[in-house]
Amino acid sequence: MNVEGTIAQARAALAAGTRRFIYLSSAKAASPDDAYGHAKRIAEQALMALPGLEPVILRPPLVYGPRVKANFLALLRAVDRGWPLPLASIRNRRSLLYLGNLIDAIQRCLSGAPGSRIYGVADGAPLSTPELCRALGRALGRPARLWPFPPALLRLAPGGARLVDSLVVDDSALRSELGWRPPCSIEEGLRHTAAWYRAQGR
Repeated sequence: MNVEGTIAQARAALAAGTRRFIYLSSAKAASPDDAYGHAKRIAEQALMALPGLEPVILRPPLVYGPRVKANFLALLRAVDRGWPLPLASIRNRRSLLYLGNLIDAIQRCLSGAPGSRIYGVADGAPLSTPELCRALGRALGRPARLWPFPPALLRLAPGGARLVDSLVVDDSALRSELGWRPPCSIEEGLRHTAAWYRAQGR
């Protein structure tokens, strides 16, 4: 789906007379270490090789905001409920991207970006997992309850590597070439996400 579906869409765009093609890839495509990252990287290469296409490829990290799901929602819920989390000893760095900032970057790339370019896109400075938990706590009005636990053991748990490992996105090219700046800070994005979470009756 990530490879053949992307190529099919790009060819349909060309057939309809559209040259500019915005592709949402993934930060994992920069250094693929799983099937998803490899598929995104192959799709990027295929788009770059299509004659006549002007692809602009965005590599976002984890995207959060209203209607967020999966691990981010689970972490949001855990902080809100005051569950003790064994994350205090983690010393990683992870980039994040608020949904509104991603939309703004896409709009900028539709008209302002040169063709055949790859850009990282992120909110700004990365956060450690403990810093993210504390920021979520501030957005929710509840303190994050963190306690120390060996990160090496956390890595063995299902999904533990995502909590422990670092993933930093370099968005300097997008900022310097297009003058892009995220309209929302991480703190604002988390507040918007927390407000949506509360509006759901949680």
